[in-house]
Amino acid sequence: MLVIKDLVASIEGLKILKGVSLEVKAGEVHAIMGPNGSGKSTLASILAGRDLFSVDSGSIMYNGENLLDKSPEERAKEGLFLGFQYPIEIPGVSMVNFMKTAINEMRKHRGEKPLSASEFLKKMREKKELVEIDSSLTNRSVNEGFSGGEKKKNEIFQMAMLEPKLAILDETDSGLDIDALKVVARGVNNLKSPDSATIVITHYQRLLDYIVPDFVHILYRGRIVRSGGKELAVLLEEKGYELIRQGEVNL
Repeated sequence: MLVIKDLVASIEGLKILKGVSLEVKAGEVHAIMGPNGSGKSTLASILAGRDLFSVDSGSIMYNGENLLDKSPEERAKEGLFLGFQYPIEIPGVSMVNFMKTAINEMRKHRGEKPLSASEFLKKMREKKELVEIDSSLTNRSVNEGFSGGEKKKNEIFQMAMLEPKLAILDETDSGLDIDALKVVARGVNNLKSPDSATIVITHYQRLLDYIVPDFVHILYRGRIVRSGGKELAVLLEEKGYELIRQGEVNL
């Protein structure tokens, strides 16, 4: 589904990613961990198509096509979803209108008819139940007046509604208490399918107690320096990123 090869990227001449390679297949959950400044959010932003960063070399293929040739809108229509670390508020735009427009744009891109009002509301009810989100949130403007935890729950609801092929969750656990973390994690787990994949970006192992990854990658100083199973996240929790600096992880 996603193949990244030797990706080098910079911002204002400063190299952030220094040769990242990663392959994600359908049905898989990948966790990317690393200290602040390692390039995790940069990688997420580049995949989503943000123009803050310059791709200097390397390639990104998504479903057999060059992702770098596509605009952010095209990427979204083709099933790529980015869950932001700090979701923004959109005052005056109702969640209902926001989601209906987004879904029907994706359907139009695929050559499908738009959902009718009744079809959309049925889908909305089903997804609200699936990700355990209260109607008091979905009946408001997008993220307006939401707490940090409510914004993250709302993003998982948006993910459920859009049914992306590849979801990238950038520090979804940031600022969440344990109850909100469990709700978000259950939503992610309930949305897992053989046809889709998820990349979870996080600092902490605690999220991976609830979202069990197939693979864990350590991103350090712009490179993936080690990959493994969930046990790698446990090792990081025990010893911290200092183990990388001390050479306990092969560089």
